[in-house]
Parts: sequence; C-alpha cells; structure tokens
Amino acid sequence: MAAAADLQVLIQQFQKLSEDEFKEEDTNVFLVTCQKCLEEEELEVLLDIIKDEKNQTLIRHMGWNLIGPITKCMQSCELGSEKESDCLQMIDGLIQSCNPKEILLGILEQIDEAAWDNMSRIILPLLQPLQIVLLKLGNKKSYSVGLSLSTLHSQLSSLPVPYTTEQMQEDKHSLCQCCLALVQFAQPFIDIVSQNVDISKEPDIQEMRKELLTFCFSCLKFPLLSAQLNLLPEDEDDNLFLVFAKEIMGFLVSLGESLPRTFVQRSHSAQTVDTEGSVPEKETYTAESVACLSYLLFVHHIGMDSFPFVFGPSFLVKSNMEHVDVLLKSSLYVPSWLASNHSFLPTAGLVDQDSKHSLCFCFLFFLIKRTEESMLSKGLDLLEHSFLRVDNESLPEDVLDVLAVNQVLQDLVKVMTLCPIEHLRKKSLAMLQLVIDKFCVEGKYKLFRCLLKISGHAGVEGYIIHNIKNQIDAILKSNLQNKWFLGTRLAPLLHLALSLPEGAETDLLQTSDRIMASLNLLRYLVIKDNDDETGVWRELAKIEQDFLKPLHTGLNMSRAHYEAEMRRTSEKKKGSHSEKSLCTVTAGGNTLPDMTPEMQLQVLQSALFTFDLMESILARVEELIEVKLKSAPEEKIGSSKDV
Repeated sequence: MAAAADLQVLIQQFQKLSEDEFKEEDTNVFLVTCQKCLEEEELEVLLDIIKDEKNQTLIRHMGWNLIGPITKCMQSCELGSEKESDCLQMIDGLIQSCNPKEILLGILEQIDEAAWDNMSRIILPLLQPLQIVLLKLGNKKSYSVGLSLSTLHSQLSSLPVPYTTEQMQEDKHSLCQCCLALVQFAQPFIDIVSQNVDISKEPDIQEMRKELLTFCFSCLKFPLLSAQLNLLPEDEDDNLFLVFAKEIMGFLVSLGESLPRTFVQRSHSAQTVDTEGSVPEKETYTAESVACLSYLLFVHHIGMDSFPFVFGPSFLVKSNMEHVDVLLKSSLYVPSWLASNHSFLPTAGLVDQDSKHSLCFCFLFFLIKRTEESMLSKGLDLLEHSFLRVDNESLPEDVLDVLAVNQVLQDLVKVMTLCPIEHLRKKSLAMLQLVIDKFCVEGKYKLFRCLLKISGHAGVEGYIIHNIKNQIDAILKSNLQNKWFLGTRLAPLLHLALSLPEGAETDLLQTSDRIMASLNLLRYLVIKDNDDETGVWRELAKIEQDFLKPLHTGLNMSRAHYEAEMRRTSEKKKGSHSEKSLCTVTAGGNTLPDMTPEMQLQVLQSALFTFDLMESILARVEELIEVKLKSAPEEKIGSSKDV
C-alpha cells in the first residue's frame, strides 16, 4: 500500500507539469515507484492511473518505460488469471497513449531478452499488443514488421523441436503453440500485401513483401526442416507442424511467390549477394529453406494446387537432386578421420552390422542428432518421390552429367555405410536400387562405373557388382543385342569389377563383400556365357592376371598371418595363469578392443573361415574355367587359348 500511496502523490505532482517540464529524475522516480507498486501487486491502482485522461501527458512522455516491469510482473502471474488480464490491459493502455515506435522497441526488447526456458510465457501474451502497435504505424511499417518477425523467429529458433507425437502433444516449451500464434500475428500483414495487386507502385508494400518472404523462408528452415512431418496421428490436423507448414506455403502463394520458379531457380540465387543495399537474396532463399519447400511440394503435396505440371519427370529429377543433396549433406556429419579410415566401417553387409562394429555405431549415434535424422529422412523421401514419377529404365544417361546427381550418389553411400540409424540405412539402400532401376541401359552402365569408383566401401561395391550380374543376366535371357552389357563395351566394367583394389596386398577381410560378389559374377559368366557374348573369354588372360592370381597370393599371405596369430594366441592361453587375462590384437593395422584369448581365437577362426569360403569359390571358378577351355571350340573362346 505504501507504493500505491507514493504513486498517487507523484501523479498529483506530475499532473501540474507540461511535457517539456519533465526531467530525467522525474522519469526515474516514476519508474521505480511503479515497479514497487507492481511488486506489491497493486495492479488496479497502476491500471487506473494509465487509463485516467488526466495522466495522458505523463503516460505519453514516460509510459513506454513500464513495458519491462509490466512484462516481468506478467511472468509471475498464472495463465488466464485476473492479474495477467490487468497487465495486458496496462500494455493496451500504453499502446493507446504512447508513441508506437517507443512501445514497439519496448516490446521487442522484452522478447529479445527472454530466456529460452521462459520464452513462450513472454512471446504469447505480447504478440497481440505487438501486432496492434505495428498496425498503428501507418504506411511506413515494413522495416518494423521485418524487425519484429526476425526477432520473434530468432528467439524461437533456440527452442528444441518436438521429436515424437507425444512430445508434440505435450509441447513442453510451447513451440507448436508459438508457431500457430505467429501465423495469426502475420496474417494482417500478409493481407495488406495480397490486397495490393499492383505492388510496383508502392515501395513500402514491396519492402513488406520482401520482409514477409524472408520470414516464410526462415520458417521453412526452422522449425519445419527439423520437424517430424511424417508423424500422422488419427487426425492429420493434430500434427501442428504440418498445419503450420500449410499456412506458410499458403502465405507464399498469397504473397505472389511463384513456387515453380522458386523451386527451379532460387537454390542457385541463394549463393548470390545483392550489393545494392537491399536485403541479400541469400538471407531469404537459403538452400535449406528451398529444399524444405521442395520437400513439402513433392512429398506432402502442400502447395501443389499452385504448381502446374509443365515439367517432365527427368527435369524434376535433375532439379530436385540439388535439394536432396542439401538435405542429406546437412544431416550427416562424418569426422574426416572416420571417413578416411574404413577399418572402422562395417564389412559384413550394408544393413545388419555385427557386434564388433557396435562401438563405432554407438559413437556415430551421438554425432547425428534427432534434428539431423529428420533432415536425412526428408532427403530420402524427396529422393524417392522424385524418382517414383519416372518409369523404369526410362531415365536418360545425361542425368548423370548433373553434378548434384553425382553428389547425391555419394551421399547415399555415406548414409548406407555410416548412418547409425538402421531404418535409414535400409531406406538409403532401397533408394539406391530405385535409382538404378529408373535408368536406361546406358545410364545403368555409367552409374555402375561411377559407383565402383566413388564408393570406397566393400559392401557397396559388392552390391553394385551383384547388380551388374543381374543386368547381364537380363540381357542374355532377353536375346537382345546390347552394346553396353555385351562384348567390348562390357570389358572395362568387367575389369573394374573383377579386380583387387591393392593387388595381392588387399585386406581380404575388409573387402570380403566385394571379393565374394566378384567371384560370383565370374562364376556366373563362366557357366552361362558359352558363346562369349560378354567377352569374358576374350578377357580371361587379363582377369587372371589382375584378379585370380593376386587373390591366390593374398589368400596364402592372409592365411599364413592368421594361422601364426592363432598359434601365438594358443601359446599365450596355455601359459596364462588366469583364463580371464586380457590381450591386445591388431587386425588390418588397427588395434582391436582388449579381449580374452578365447575371444581372440574366435575372431581369428572367423577370419580363417572367410578365407576358406573365398578359396572354395575360387577353386570352383578355376575348375569351371579349365573344363570350359578343354571342351569349348577355339573360335568361341578367342584369345583364351593362350591362358
């Protein structure tokens, strides 16, 4: 009550002063007394003073300073309480009396200083007052609208994005609620632009349109790029981020943004900077935001009503690959030391990893956050929907000349081999097969050569070699002459597939997937190709020189090394006083985790079993070759008679 009485005394003194007579100390005393009044919860007293017509000169001069104390008081109130209502009425009274620009700065200051754990408690109540202030600014409000939207978005960007349906429904930090409130906040300004058809004659409308576009594309980058838009509850509208996405895409259409032009061109212009003093293009059309726009268009079909289908499937693939590349690259961070050291990577297939690689994958799991998982999933979904529009075996080979397509292929390889999330590894493998299926025969040929050169992973190479075998099999069964997978054109691809990366010194365990696929390919060709349609018999001498002989030597060297390791380990086991004593073993130049001698013997025995399997298939292939060479006429085996 003391603060309320002091405030009444001050008001009586100040009512006698004109605006020019107020001094700085008067403002300070008034502000301190009002703060005490708020602390003592004498809200009605202060509210009456703000509303009183006799006090308007005073309020107009120094009232905007009360925005901060009133906002602080409002934070301590319960939502929907009478005290909160009084605080909002006070702010409304200040808006009616004070300079709009001063009130605007006061509100934005409170939003800008809000702590992330209390963000929504400040933003949500202040959105409507902020909107009212902006609408009071008249025709010159575009800069203020842009400043307000960027401040709001910047603050919300510090909040975590809900990951699951349960988290979205709980909305712990009220991010979903704030996003939907932002839509209502921006709607009047969207209407101002959309209702002015001829914006070229209104510079302020033009500028406001640019600010609103910047806001919309910022929302595409956050939170929509990180949000799980595929989470569909019973009612699709329960996914609040999907509702928000529809609103933002609707805003773009209302602002006259051409979605087809943005989809095709804006990712390129995102790299340019406007040097004429206006907002740079890169601040509006970032690569990530345009990639999200493409995802919403082609995966969720949001905005498709404003996207005329004048583009062919091939063109859409070429254009979308840049956006897919952005999504995949932004979401999969791989340390350089790990990417270059393949001994840490799985060698026993692409999807199911054995236990010896679990530590590597657990480590990588912490490198890829949930946000990045969402982006990776979006990239794979956009890739899938882009290629599903294409008929099988119809995509021309020139698509592979597009830089972004080659980058996406490399991205897929990284996801298949490095991503710790199993369902995404499986999805990326399925997407690789989808890409393969869509290309014409010449495209498949070039694609196989490209992947064998860039993958650097035995599992991927083995998968590609298996696809080469299937393609040759399809050609031979169809009885159609095809220059790409028969005869001399096939020879370079065969030599690429039937070779050891480092000759006899190749790590056979590390490359076992590739070697087994190569042996199976050669065995198939020797059995099926009696008329040398593929040219395998003409190339047999080179295949033996580059593949079979080095493989023999490598197997002998590897077997001798691992058998010696087994003997040493057995001796250590016999001389050990404790069955649980640990020892250290190296494989492929890398130190494996400490293990007991029994565990080490199991690992070494597994390696020897792999060598036995390779050796048995190799022996079978050489046996088949020998039988064919003895039985086949010279004119059918060509130069193979010199082998």
